[in-house]
Amino acid sequence: MENEIKERRYPKPMSTLTMVFWTGLFGGVFWSMIGYLAYLFSLTEIRPTIILEPWALGDWKKDWLGTVISIIFIGIFSVGAAFVYYVTLKKFKGIWPGVGYGIVLFLLVFFVLNPLFPGMSPFLQLSRDTIITSACIYIVYGLFIGYSISYEFQNVIVQDNEPIT
Repeated sequence: MENEIKERRYPKPMSTLTMVFWTGLFGGVFWSMIGYLAYLFSLTEIRPTIILEPWALGDWKKDWLGTVISIIFIGIFSVGAAFVYYVTLKKFKGIWPGVGYGIVLFLLVFFVLNPLFPGMSPFLQLSRDTIITSACIYIVYGLFIGYSISYEFQNVIVQDNEPIT
């Protein structure tokens, strides 16, 4: 009887993989909305809708519907980025692995994946404001993903004496 009451009072904590999923989804949606605000305030030339350019036809992608769909897609891609961080860097403590991860993602998008996005100018032709704003958003995004995942790993998994995976 007491065990039943205990189970009702204290719900089972979220699994680590579920936490990684939600961290990635929230991080992608939140930081792409910040990126959209930066676009609205003319701090960057790049809108979140740039992600739809290689695949979607028509002008609808530049309207509010395209913006909402783009932010959702970025959130979905961010789930993948969160799992990559979990697999590769979860054991590292502190903020620096996350900051480095954000820088790597920035370099990947702006140098390697740049040809996929016809609406994005080559890196050297972007304005200084766009580069600085985008780099800062990527760095803080990486910090959010990295610190959230490594904190969870260090404080929940390791302290509960579960096997380290």
